[in-house]
Amino acid sequence: MPIGVPKVPFRSPGEEDASWVDVDTNFILINRLYRERLLFLGQEVDSEISNQLIGLMVYLSIENDNKDLYLFINSPGGWVIPGVAIYDTMQFVQPDVHTICMGLAASMGSFILVGGEITKRLAFPHAWRHASSFYEAQTGEFILEAEELLKLREIITRVYVQRTGKPLWVVSEDMERDVFMSATEAQAHGIVDLVAIE
Repeated sequence: MPIGVPKVPFRSPGEEDASWVDVDTNFILINRLYRERLLFLGQEVDSEISNQLIGLMVYLSIENDNKDLYLFINSPGGWVIPGVAIYDTMQFVQPDVHTICMGLAASMGSFILVGGEITKRLAFPHAWRHASSFYEAQTGEFILEAEELLKLREIITRVYVQRTGKPLWVVSEDMERDVFMSATEAQAHGIVDLVAIE
C-alpha cells in the first residue's frame, strides 16, 4: 500500500486490477454517483458540460444498456447547439433517461428536461421551469444566417410539440416570450409527467 497522501484502491468497470488513487472526497462522491447512474446538469449549458454528459451517457449505456439513467437539472439555460447535442444523446442511448428538475430548468435546461423519457420526467415541488424567447437565448452565442436560425427554431419547436402534446401554435407563442411555470404548471403543460410530493 502506498505511503504518504491517503490513497484508496479504485477499479474501473471491466478492469481486473485496482489502481491506487488519491483520496479526494469529491472524486469518490462523483464516481459513486456515476456508478448509481446519477448525472447532474447544475450550470449553464456549454460545450464542456455537454461533452461530459454525452460521454457519461454513452459510457454508462455501454456498461449496462438496461439500467436507467437519472439526469438532475438545475440550469439557467445556455448554448443551443450543445443543448441539442445532449437531447439527441438522450434519445440515442438505449437506457431510459429520467429527467428531474430541481431548482430551475430555463431555456436549454427546459429543452433537456422535456427530452427525458415520457412518463419519467419529474419536477420537485418548488422547482421552476422557464422558457425564454428563442431569439433571446441566441444572443451572444453565435451568429447564424437568418435561414439557419429559423431552421433551428423550428426543430426545437417541433420537439416541444411532440414531447408535450401541445399544439404548434401554443408552443410557438411560448417561445416568443418569457414564460415561468411552477412544477404543477409544467406538469399541466406536458413538460414534466410528475411532481414530487413534499
